[in-house]
Amino acid sequence: MHLHSTHLAAVTAAATAILLGACSDQEGVPTSPPAGPATTDRSPHQVACAADNAHLTLPPGFCAVVVADLTENGVVAPARHLAVTPAGDVFVAINAPGNRQPAFGIIGLRDRDGDGTADEQTQFSAGLGGSGLAYRNGTLFFGANDRVLRYRLSAGRLIPESGADVVISGLPTTGDHISKDLALGEGNQLFVNLGSASNSCQVQNRVLESPGVFPCPELPIRAGLWLFDAGGMNQMESNGVHWGTGYRNLVSITVNPRTGQPYAVQQGRDMLHDNWPALFTAEQQAVLPAEEMVRIGSGSNNGWPYCYFDAEFEHKKVLAPEYGGDGHIVRGTQGIDCASYNQPLASFGAHTSPESMLFYTGDQFPSHYRGGAFIAFHGGFNRAPLPNEAGNVQFVPFNGDGTPSGPAEIFADGFAENDGALPGSAKHRPVGLAQGPDGSLYVSDDRGGRIYRIVFRGGEHEQ
Repeated sequence: MHLHSTHLAAVTAAATAILLGACSDQEGVPTSPPAGPATTDRSPHQVACAADNAHLTLPPGFCAVVVADLTENGVVAPARHLAVTPAGDVFVAINAPGNRQPAFGIIGLRDRDGDGTADEQTQFSAGLGGSGLAYRNGTLFFGANDRVLRYRLSAGRLIPESGADVVISGLPTTGDHISKDLALGEGNQLFVNLGSASNSCQVQNRVLESPGVFPCPELPIRAGLWLFDAGGMNQMESNGVHWGTGYRNLVSITVNPRTGQPYAVQQGRDMLHDNWPALFTAEQQAVLPAEEMVRIGSGSNNGWPYCYFDAEFEHKKVLAPEYGGDGHIVRGTQGIDCASYNQPLASFGAHTSPESMLFYTGDQFPSHYRGGAFIAFHGGFNRAPLPNEAGNVQFVPFNGDGTPSGPAEIFADGFAENDGALPGSAKHRPVGLAQGPDGSLYVSDDRGGRIYRIVFRGGEHEQ
């Protein structure tokens, strides 16, 4: 057995340079002064992994360290998506703790001595809660709940050199899904998720036997993916390209660097038994519908709210009960044909709430992981009477053509620190994923405010 060597991995693709304009958003106050240049790539063998891997269960050869436990004024800071710069600095999007206002938008972290633990912290973008975060070429994009902001970060700084540019404003904040998660694509492509305002587009949302509205009025403005200009300013939703529709909520939006196409694992609907007890048992509700891994082509339609994917019994998309479905039929009287919509590349357990998806491009991890996708599952509420199966990070190997080459496998587990725990009693719930410059995997947690770093230090897997 030999130790796997590491070196600095390139983590950003070539992109059109973005020239930032004048400041247009209030800047927060850092908790520490601007510092000099950060220490760049270090060997993962320098990382002081926790003796118990911070309660995580990992494959052989991997270990974990707690980078930071984040709080705001003594309250856990719900850490959502995160981004890591080529220098190894970590930026984390923070939602409003307990929905309090003002929210604190972004926390910056730096590890100066290479032991894996942050020893410097800043905060900025005060007053804005949010979930989306992406970094490229010295620019940090923040998906606040009603807008997308752009910050310029000079080399060696943990706070922006000026206030934020407003890239997009006036985004919807009503209803069920308001997170503005985002991903950077080729050139100046900026993909933004606008989740649905409802569970299944009923006349009365989440109400017993309330029928679905046809056509669903959300589809032109919500429940889909929009493409914007990453270098633009003061854009509105109407300035974007409606890239894909019928996607209930794409919190885990990412771009596959091999294909340049956006991917995600869609968060499926809830309450089949709660709202339609004559058609579905509580046990069926617990396992339906599947969370769908999707490749989101331009102009694609995934079928929400008219259809859902049943991976347990029918193994296909079937008609939703709000539109006349009974759990079996595929076609409806309103001309709906569930077989005609975008079909999943892979499926996962119901109500596991996928929050992030990351294609691994590093060379620290064994070859088995290279080019594949890590997915963080947060855990949902609608699993009773069955135990909750989420609260983990899974891995799916991929072919070069952008399709999975094998089944999903558990990569990191034990976040809840309570087997079968419902989300409300879990100690930690994974949300964001990011790759460090040395190929380490970072994971954020919005339950305990924890940031984990996972490194590989064991023997190489068989090639």
